[in-house]
Amino acid sequence: RRQWARRWGVWRWVAAGVLLVALLVTGVWLVLFSSVLAVQGVTVTGTGYLKAGEIEQAAKVPTGEPLARVDLDVIRTRVEALAPVQSADVTRAWPDRVLIHVTEREAVAVVDVAGSLRGMDGDGVLFRTYPARPRGLPAVQIPTDADAGTRREVAGVLAALPADLLHDVDHLEADTVDQIRLVLRDGRVVVWGSADQSDEKATVLATLLTFDAQQYDVSVPGRPTTRP
Repeated sequence: RRQWARRWGVWRWVAAGVLLVALLVTGVWLVLFSSVLAVQGVTVTGTGYLKAGEIEQAAKVPTGEPLARVDLDVIRTRVEALAPVQSADVTRAWPDRVLIHVTEREAVAVVDVAGSLRGMDGDGVLFRTYPARPRGLPAVQIPTDADAGTRREVAGVLAALPADLLHDVDHLEADTVDQIRLVLRDGRVVVWGSADQSDEKATVLATLLTFDAQQYDVSVPGRPTTRP
């Protein structure tokens, strides 16, 4: 009986080990290879300008592939390739869905590009079109051959302005990146210079506008000037 008990104790552990391995193998098969936990659909959140269908089309999520094997980074890269998308977060929503949350770009100005009004965000990215200029968004007048770096510079100027001051800007003119001017809705002109020290210039301008003048120069924020 003692010998049988010892043998049973050994086989009991062997049986438990075999069962555990079987469970692990079954679990790996279910998660990585079977269709039980395969992708059945996509959930998109955070859209405004874009439609959920546009995100799904760009994402190209492989429906029917095991959810655990879906390459989320590849999907994120595809979605972020859409101009209106600033960033995307792609996660697994068990048991069978991929969740895509997008953060869209926000326009700080409009740019006329060959007769088409394009929205430009704070990084200078042109990402959408408008049938007409939206209220509250200033226009940007830059050379037709302006590159992405120039757009980024002027967008940085607008992004540095507080909301109430930005609302007073009718348009921004930039002959070069060092010759930026703001034209306010009442016709007053602000000589900005380059985009350097834009935060400091915005602070100085807020105070300078309390003085009655037609032109304000903050190109050197430590020595601002006005002209009648």
